[in-house]
Amino acid sequence: MNDGPSAGRMAAIFRLARPHQWIKNALVLAALVFGQRLFVLHDVVLALVGFVAFCALSSAGYILNDIADREADRLNPEKCDRPLARGDLTVAAASRAAFAFAAIAAVLSIVLGREFVGIALLYAALQLVYSLWAKHQVIIDVIAVAIGFVLRAFAGGVAIDVEVSPWLVFITFVLALFLVLARRRHELIALGDDAIAHRSALSDYSVRLVDQMISIVAGATLVGYMIYTASAEVEAKLGTRHLYLTVPFVAFGILRYLYLIDERNEGGDPARALLHDRPLILAVALWVLTDIVLLYF
Repeated sequence: MNDGPSAGRMAAIFRLARPHQWIKNALVLAALVFGQRLFVLHDVVLALVGFVAFCALSSAGYILNDIADREADRLNPEKCDRPLARGDLTVAAASRAAFAFAAIAAVLSIVLGREFVGIALLYAALQLVYSLWAKHQVIIDVIAVAIGFVLRAFAGGVAIDVEVSPWLVFITFVLALFLVLARRRHELIALGDDAIAHRSALSDYSVRLVDQMISIVAGATLVGYMIYTASAEVEAKLGTRHLYLTVPFVAFGILRYLYLIDERNEGGDPARALLHDRPLILAVALWVLTDIVLLYF
């Protein structure tokens, strides 16, 4: 195995970085929107720098995870075409790419200040702990991933010096749990008897158990968001009492994703589902647009 021609190596590194997953880092921009700073150019620039920093940081984490999982990925029909599993890159080349992404994230984090650096370091530590230990521990694995989403939301607030609402933390956490549990369900069904070989924690899950967990967190997500939009505290802070008008889009999005999970078994990659399912794309776009109209006009 070798690193191959330069163009092929760069293409493999690009795939290894999983750019389609960068959509998850849009959470960094949540504080910009809900902090009502969307039209403040200085804050927009800082938020975008934070977004890029987390894209680089998350890509470094994905690469390290693929290095650790390369043998198991060869046994997974959905992951066997990843560059390290296929042998398109050496571990050394992948490690250099991870270091380069981490360096980009470090420089941008320093630009945004000590608090952002602190959150970035926490996220990096969480990714390392997840790759080496947490992903093999039942329940801890999904909670660790959900905490990573929460850290993204906090990073966005720190980047523009806006307090992150406890509501944003709670809703982000339960929504992330929902998405991660959907992924576990997909793995159990897609891999069947080979699931344990791919991820040891899957031996402690069953489709029935995961379905029960998904029902709980999906309900918590929707109810939590409904309470948030009707809260007098939120009305006073954001200056609108009509945020409840966005509830139908959130309800549709959650129910649509449940449909994709159960009827189409498409819960393996939330980012791809969001990018390819037109009804889901439309629901998210209308939710964002309605939020902007209610908060700014």
